[in-house]
Amino acid sequence: MAIRPGATMLQFTATADAVRSTTKKLEKIRLVSELFKSLRLEDAARAAIFLSGQPFASRDERILAVGGMQLSSLVAEAAGTPRERLGDAYRQHGDLGDMAEQLLKEHRPGSHQDAKGISLAELASAFEQVASLRTQDHKLAILRKVFAQATPGEAKYIIKVITGDLRIGLKESLVEEAIAQAFELAPDGVRRANMLTGDMAETLRLAAANHLASATIKLFHPIGFMLASPVDTAAEIFGGEPSRVYVEQKYDGIRAQVHKSSAEVRVFSRTLDQVAEFPELNPAIAALPGELILDGEILAWHGNDPLPFSELQKRLGRKQLDLWLAHDIPVRFVAFDLLYRDGEVFLDIPLSQRRTHLKEVFAGNPGSPVGLASVEELDSAESIEHAFNRSLAAGHEGIVAKLPGSPYTPGRRGRFWFKLKRPFASLDVVVTAVEYGHGKRHHVLSDYTFAVRDGQRLLNIGKAYSGLTDEEILEHTEFFLDHTTEDQGFRRTVEPTVVIEVAFNNIQRSKRHASGYALRFPRILRFRPDKSVKEIDTLARVAELYSKQVTLPRHAGPPS
Repeated sequence: MAIRPGATMLQFTATADAVRSTTKKLEKIRLVSELFKSLRLEDAARAAIFLSGQPFASRDERILAVGGMQLSSLVAEAAGTPRERLGDAYRQHGDLGDMAEQLLKEHRPGSHQDAKGISLAELASAFEQVASLRTQDHKLAILRKVFAQATPGEAKYIIKVITGDLRIGLKESLVEEAIAQAFELAPDGVRRANMLTGDMAETLRLAAANHLASATIKLFHPIGFMLASPVDTAAEIFGGEPSRVYVEQKYDGIRAQVHKSSAEVRVFSRTLDQVAEFPELNPAIAALPGELILDGEILAWHGNDPLPFSELQKRLGRKQLDLWLAHDIPVRFVAFDLLYRDGEVFLDIPLSQRRTHLKEVFAGNPGSPVGLASVEELDSAESIEHAFNRSLAAGHEGIVAKLPGSPYTPGRRGRFWFKLKRPFASLDVVVTAVEYGHGKRHHVLSDYTFAVRDGQRLLNIGKAYSGLTDEEILEHTEFFLDHTTEDQGFRRTVEPTVVIEVAFNNIQRSKRHASGYALRFPRILRFRPDKSVKEIDTLARVAELYSKQVTLPRHAGPPS
C-alpha cells in the first residue's frame, strides 16, 4: 500500500478486517507485516501497540478509565440511536465495536467510504489526553470528537482498542512475528526485545534499526511476571516422570516486582502499575546490597502470623499512609526470585542459580520486614501433598512448585511453575442478574451476578462466569430470557429463582456490592434445583466466614 497522510487509520482498519477474515496464521503475519512496511516508522510503532489490543505499551502505567456503559452512550449519541436499540444491536454482535460500526453505518450511510477519518497519530494523541484527564465528562468530550471524525470501521477498532480486545485472532506473538518479517529479522530476537522492554512500539523501532540486541531490562521499567500453571493434584506436577522440584508456600498477598537502585526504590504490581501504599518497606529494601529487580509478594503479617488478603485489602487504594492502619496491619515483602543484579540479567539462568544469588542478597538481614521465601526440595507427589496441607493449615492459599532448571519467562505460563490450591469455602446463592458473554458466548447469558439473603432482602455479593458447560449455559439462557424483569441491553435483571453453588478463595470487604462483601475468585460449582431461595446462605453466614478467615489460627513462622 502507498502511504497516504491522514489515512493511516483506514489502513489499520483494512488490515485488521483482513486479519479477522482469515484463520491462517502465516497470512495474518503477512498482512500485519505489509502494514508495518507501508507506514512511516512512528505510525508503524503506533499500529504495533494498537494491534496488541491496547492504547499504550504494556509497561505504560496510564489507563483510559472509560467503561462499556460510557462507550455505549457515545455510540448511541453519535449514531442518533435510542438507547433501547443498543440491546438488540449488541446481542446481534456480542461486541461493542461491531455494534458501533453497524449503528454508525445505518446513521451515516456511505460515510465509511469517503470520510476523511482519523490518523493513527491523532488517535494516539487523543488517548494520551483522555488518560491525563480526571473527570469522565472531559474524557468523553475528547472521545466524542474522535467518534465524530472516525469512519464507522475506524470507530469499531477504536472501541476494541479501548476495551482491550480486538477479537481478530491476532495474538501478541503474531505481532512480534510480523515485526520480524517486516524487517527480515529472527522472531526470537523480536520476542525477547518485547519481553524486556514491555513496549511493542519500542521493539518495532529497535527492529527497524537492527538494534534488537540492545534491548535489556532497565531499572524502574517493570516487565511481565512469570506465571504458574494451575494443577488439580500434586501428581500432575511431575507429568509422570520422576523429578525434584522447589516447593514454596503460595502466599495470599499482592504479587510485587521490586526495583532498587542506590538512590531509589519502586514497587510495581502484577499489572505493572506502581504500588505506593506500603512506603514502610522502602528503607529495608534500600538496605539490600546493589541494584536489584526482585519478584515476590507483599503480605499482611502480624508477629509470626500471616493475615488473609482481606486484611491487606484495607490498605489498598490509600493516597497517604495511615499510621494507625499501618500499625494494625503491618506488611512484609517476601522475595522468591531475582531478575537483575548490578547490571546482570538473570532471566535465562536456571532457578537454582538465581536462588543462590538471592541467598547472597538476603544474607545477614534477620528481623527485617523484607525476607527470602523458604523453599523445600521435594521429589514425590506424596511429599508435595504433605507440604500443601501444611501450607493450608498455616493460612496460605496452597503451594507453588518450580523446576530448579527453569528460566524466568515474563508474562507467560509454561510447564516450569505449577500452583496447587483449594477454595476457601462455598456458598449457595441466587442469580439476580445475567449478562451476555464474549466471543463464542456472545449469544448466550453466561455471566451471573448473585446474591445472599438478609432477612427478606437479597444482597448482591459477586459475579461469576466460569464453571458451567455450554449446554447448561444455553439451557438457562432460555429460562432467563423468559424470566427477565428489566432488559438493560447486554445485561438483564432476572427473577431471583435460580440457586447456584459458588466456590471462592476468600472474602473481602467491598463497597461495590450491596452486601458489603465480595467473593475473591468466585466460580460456579453447580446448579442447586433442590434448593429454594429461602434456603440460600445468609449475610450472617458470609460475615461468619469472613470473621473465621481473619481469626483463623496460624502456625507458620515468618519467612526465612
